[in-house]
Amino acid sequence: MLLLPELQPPHLKETTLHSETVFRGHFLHACRDTVRLPDGRETTREYVVHPGAVMVVPLLDDGRVVLERQYRYPLHRAMLEFPAGKLDPGEPVLDCARRELQEETGYRARWWARAGVLHPVISYATEFIDIWFARGLTLGPRQLDEGEFLDVLSVTPQELLQACRDGLITDAKTLTGALWLQNVLRGDWTLEWVEVSG
Repeated sequence: MLLLPELQPPHLKETTLHSETVFRGHFLHACRDTVRLPDGRETTREYVVHPGAVMVVPLLDDGRVVLERQYRYPLHRAMLEFPAGKLDPGEPVLDCARRELQEETGYRARWWARAGVLHPVISYATEFIDIWFARGLTLGPRQLDEGEFLDVLSVTPQELLQACRDGLITDAKTLTGALWLQNVLRGDWTLEWVEVSG
């Protein structure tokens, strides 16, 4: 059995002395904190506060997975990625996953399994993304948000992994989803599926 080191050793802790909001937007806000380092010196830390999100790895009955192609303005290009979206205040993560899958792709899933969580940008954001798998999919109408434009496509797991390897997929959450998918399909990692009605 692999023995992991202590994950929260006290000799690495940074203590917040003062926090200020530098920018507050509709979706994100940026903070600048003064912190005490483990050696007693003070410095600043700047970071973005994010409400959290979900990502869904949708599995079709024929073995393919559902992806989206969406233009991401900060990078000025379209990206291939798994369906995902941010949590609304107080929204349970499974409810968010179900909502985002249906709104963006039109699919509803009968079976759901939580895989884990990822932190895509730990150096400058509080963002976390809850990872969900979905199967038993049925297709219906999409309900995209106003101003949201995306294509829905499906690929085999092999095509997904080749796109990751070739640098066609560089989105961190989708790369993590591909890792999970590869290990689940090989039987190395297991999921606990629950049936969800409605």
